[in-house]
Amino acid sequence: MNHLSGMDASFLHLETPEMPMHVGSLQIADLPEGYARDYYEDVKRWMASRMHLASVFQRKLALMPFDLANPVWVDDEDVDLDYHVRHVILPRPGTMEQLEKYVARLHSSLLDRSRPLWEIYVIEGLNTGQVAIYNKMHHAAIDGQAGVAITKALLSGTAVPAPIKPPRPRQRTNQYQLGVAELAGAALSNAVTQYIKLFKSLPAVGRALRSVVYPVSDVDGKRRLVMPAGLQRAPRTPLNVAITNQRAFAARSLPLAEVKAMARRSGASLNDVVMATCAGALKRYLADYECVPDKPLVAGVPVSLREAGNTDPNNQVSMMMVSLATTTEDPIERLKAISASANVGKKLQGSLKGAMPSDFPSLGVPWLMTGLVSLYGRSRLANRLPPVVNVAISNVPGPQFPLYFAGAKLASFFPVSIPGHGIALNMTVQSYNGSLEVGLTACRRAMPDVADLADYVVEEHNKLRDLIAALPVAEPAAVVAAPEPAAKKRAPAKTVIATVKKTPSRRRVATKVAAAPIASKRSRKSATAAARTA
Repeated sequence: MNHLSGMDASFLHLETPEMPMHVGSLQIADLPEGYARDYYEDVKRWMASRMHLASVFQRKLALMPFDLANPVWVDDEDVDLDYHVRHVILPRPGTMEQLEKYVARLHSSLLDRSRPLWEIYVIEGLNTGQVAIYNKMHHAAIDGQAGVAITKALLSGTAVPAPIKPPRPRQRTNQYQLGVAELAGAALSNAVTQYIKLFKSLPAVGRALRSVVYPVSDVDGKRRLVMPAGLQRAPRTPLNVAITNQRAFAARSLPLAEVKAMARRSGASLNDVVMATCAGALKRYLADYECVPDKPLVAGVPVSLREAGNTDPNNQVSMMMVSLATTTEDPIERLKAISASANVGKKLQGSLKGAMPSDFPSLGVPWLMTGLVSLYGRSRLANRLPPVVNVAISNVPGPQFPLYFAGAKLASFFPVSIPGHGIALNMTVQSYNGSLEVGLTACRRAMPDVADLADYVVEEHNKLRDLIAALPVAEPAAVVAAPEPAAKKRAPAKTVIATVKKTPSRRRVATKVAAAPIASKRSRKSATAAARTA
C-alpha cells in the first residue's frame, strides 16, 4: 500500500457532489489518411499496452474505517477497460460548440472511488472528420506538471512508436480490499511518521514565517506585526458564489509565438502576458453585467513546489495571489502592474516555500474537512463571505512537438480544470506544439455564457498584441569613453567621464491608448446577474 500525502488527500476531502475534484483534457485528433479501423477498439488496445507505464492507471483507494485517517493506494488487479474507456458519437451536425457542451456534462460527474480514478472518452461524429478524446483523472493522484509526465508516458512522438515492453506478470492476491485491522494499523503507523516529520519541520517553518511576517515598533513604542506585501482583498463579483455540480466549458487557441514575442518586447514574462489577456477579457465580461468593481480583481495562481526533474505522480503545489489591475484602463499599464504584482507574489512564495509542507498528520481530518466543506457549500456562505480571490488562472507548459495517441495525431490539447465554491471560474492555459491552448471551466449556473468570455480572450490577445507591437524600440546606448587621467592626479572637475545618449525606454508608451468600447453581446445580462447572485 502507498499512503496519500496530506496535500493529495485534501483533494479527496474537499470533494462534494457540487465540487468534483478531477482535472482533465480535451484533445482533437486527426486520424491517419485512409483510416478504416475502429478507433475506439484501437484506443483500448493502446491503453492495455501502455497503462503500466504510470501507476495511477492501476491503483485504487482503500478507505480507512470511519474516515479517521487518509486512505491509501492499493493495486487493482482487475482493471475493467470497458468501464474506463468509453465511446460516444455526437449528434449531427457535430460542431465544436456541441463538443464543448458534452465535455462540460462529462466533467460534471464524480469519479467512482471503488475503481482507479480515471476515465477516457472517445468522441466521434465531429463535422471536421476529426475525433476527440476527453479524459479526466482525480486531482488526488496528479497535479499539472505530473500530468504532463503521465501524458508523455501514454502519448508518442510518432504515428508508429517503438514497441513497449510488456509488464511483468504480478502475483495475484485475489483480495479486493484490505482488512480493517490492516488499514487501522497502517493509519496509526503513518500518523506517527507524519508527526515526526512535522516536528522536524517546525524550525524551518518558523524561519520562513519570520522572513515575511515580523514585528516592528511604532513611534509610541507599541509592537505590531508587518504582513507580507502584495496581499490584498478581492472585490465581490458574480463569479464569487457557491457553485452547483453542472459545468460550462469553452476552448480557444492562441499562437504561442505571438505570446512569446509580446513577452520579449514588453519585458514581461509569458505568464504576465497571459494574465493580462485574461484580465482584459474578464473586465469586458463583467462590464456586460454592469459589474465594475472599484478594486482590482485578484487571481489565484498555482505555483509548483517541485524540484527540477521531479515527476512524481502527486501534488506539490501552492497558490499565490496576483492583482489583475482591472481598474487600470490602459492595457499596457495593466500589464506592467500585473508583472509587478506577480514579482511580489513570487518573492513571497520563495520566502514561504519552507513553511508549506505537502504532508501533515491526518487523524480525524477526513470527516472533519468533508463536513466543513459540505456545510460551506450548502449554506451558501460563499455568497456572503468576502472572496479571497476572484478567479483561478493557471499556465501549464507542455511539449512543443506533435504527439500521437493510438496512431492519431493530436491537433489541439485543451485543459479542463476545477472551479470551486467562491471561485466559479477556472482559466487554464497549456502550451502545445506552437499553440497556447485555453480552457475555461465554470459553473454553468454562474456562467452559462462562458463562450463569450472565451471570445473576449482571443480579442484581448489581438488588441494587446497590436499595442505592444506599437511600442517604441529602445536603441542601444552610445557610450563615449573618457581619456584616462594622469597617474596620481585628480581629473579636473569639468572633465567628461562618459556621455550616454538617452533613448526612449522599450516599455514606455508614447501615447496613451484608450480601451476599446465595451459592447454587450446579450441584452438581458444585467437583469440575470442579480438573479444569479441572489
